Amino acid sequence: MSGMIDLRSDTVTRPTLAMRQAMFDAELGDDVYGEDPTVNRLEARAAELVGKQAALFVPTGTMGNTIGIKLLTTHGQEIICESHGHLLNYELSMAAWFAGCLIRPVDTADGILTWEKIEPYVRPLGPHWAQTGCIELENTHNMAGGTVYPLETLDEICHEARKRGIGVHLDGARVFNASVAQGVAVSRICRDVDTVMFCLSKGLAAPAGSILAGPRDLIERGRLYRKRLGGGMRQAGVLAAAGLLAFESMIERLADDHENARRLADFLGSLAGVRVVNPQPATNIVIFDVAETGRTAQEVSAALKEAGVLMNPISRAALRLVTHCDFASEQIGAVEVALAAAVRG
Repeated sequence: MSGMIDLRSDTVTRPTLAMRQAMFDAELGDDVYGEDPTVNRLEARAAELVGKQAALFVPTGTMGNTIGIKLLTTHGQEIICESHGHLLNYELSMAAWFAGCLIRPVDTADGILTWEKIEPYVRPLGPHWAQTGCIELENTHNMAGGTVYPLETLDEICHEARKRGIGVHLDGARVFNASVAQGVAVSRICRDVDTVMFCLSKGLAAPAGSILAGPRDLIERGRLYRKRLGGGMRQAGVLAAAGLLAFESMIERLADDHENARRLADFLGSLAGVRVVNPQPATNIVIFDVAETGRTAQEVSAALKEAGVLMNPISRAALRLVTHCDFASEQIGAVEVALAAAVRG
């Protein structure tokens, strides 16, 4: 929305001028035939970045997760997932609809599963229960406030899962935020997972598209699933060109988004009646509860909109703000003024 400060999500980011020029200049072909050279370059570079044999360009993160889960499971199995995870709550039950699997939710305080929490829910095939098909992890974890998996936790989960023949899929929609926050390569984070999805259209600011990466044989099968889901985009290089440029120019600057989120979290913590769920945000997401102000999250959101700031309520009591490349530190003061007035009513 023109003239508004938009903190609803990092999905609202717009491609840079350089990306738009790259899109205009992109060399194109028919990707369903494997003949779009720009898509081919994007997939090769993406696989290299995450340390996997092959990658697949898909229209959305939901499609990437859907295919990744399908590749690691068979119908009638269970998927272990954190209870507030995107896969369970925001993807239209695609794990059930397309993969034919039940999600087994596991509660955590911070969105981070550990092997200790997972192990009680791991089931072999038996006469009364479904077998565990895969474990799904979300890094960063959206609804926990952009929390990041410790490397040793990831390593242990993948090690224990592999011993039991269970695949691990990483919903890494914002895995580059995790990489920058931890100061490690994305390939290190993704090292032991079987499949990983990440978005180009969030913090990396490409206009559309996500990547699914993993072993070559799985990704080749994934191409068929992409076609079944309507993801064959033909001359998709016009989109892939922006993703290639994002790898070069948009990763390191994610640290600015993290700093802006920390500054806003600090301010929110100073407001009477406001409780910041993640007072020291690890990345670019802040979740805050306004119940003690006497106002609902919907009322606060409406007041913010009147003041020119967009933020989404995520429950009756809580809102989420997400910083991104189209939000500048110079705008923080205006957001703080709007927040202070909105929570007072």
